Order: sequence, then C-alpha cells, then structure tokens
Amino acid sequence: QVQLVESGGGLVQAGGSLRLSCAASGNIFSIDDMAWYRQAPGKQRELVAAITSASSRNYGDSVKGRFTISGDNANKKVYLQMNSLKPEDTAVYYCNKRIWHGVRFDDYWGQGTQVTVSS
Repeated sequence: QVQLVESGGGLVQAGGSLRLSCAASGNIFSIDDMAWYRQAPGKQRELVAAITSASSRNYGDSVKGRFTISGDNANKKVYLQMNSLKPEDTAVYYCNKRIWHGVRFDDYWGQGTQVTVSS
C-alpha cells in the first residue's frame, strides 16, 4: 500500500506563488513516476507535472514555464512550485504515484489540496 499526503494549498492572488508538498509512505522505493494532477469544477482531472525518472520531468502545456516539479528521493517527498498563478489554475491538486507491475500499473492518490487563485 502507498499513502500520499498533500499540503500547501490555499488562497492566493493572481501573479502570486504557492508551493505544494506531497509526502509518500508505504510500499514505495523511489519518487519516479510521481506526479501532480488537478481537477477544476466541471472539468476532467489533468496532468500538471510528473517526475518520470531521475532526470526527466513532464509538464502540462498550460503550466510550462510557470510550475516546477521537484523531489527528495531520500525522504519520499515531491514538491510543486507554482509561480505566476492565474485564476484558471484554481483547482483541487492531487498527488499521484504510479506503481508498475510489468505492463500493468496501480495508481495511488492523495486526498487533494485546494488551490484558489483570485483575480
């Protein structure tokens, strides 16, 4: 089992910054294949940023250049630094860990943290 706990959400004005944290515990050996997703009301959950390997990061098009994902493998923590926030970044942000079993995988999710950006 994997447990993920997010923190760091809140209310911020447009143009401001927030830093989200995700602490992972349980049956997890690295922070590879960890990601941040978000879901706004009435919209599908979307990928924000992902750590796919020690040297590889992926970002959603809408956050490129503004958000940065990083991690602490020793302490099994992942962070999302969000700068130049826009009202359209308002959503519940979820931490995700994907564990592969050959060609199949299990996805684990945190409880989510609310980010609200006011205009």
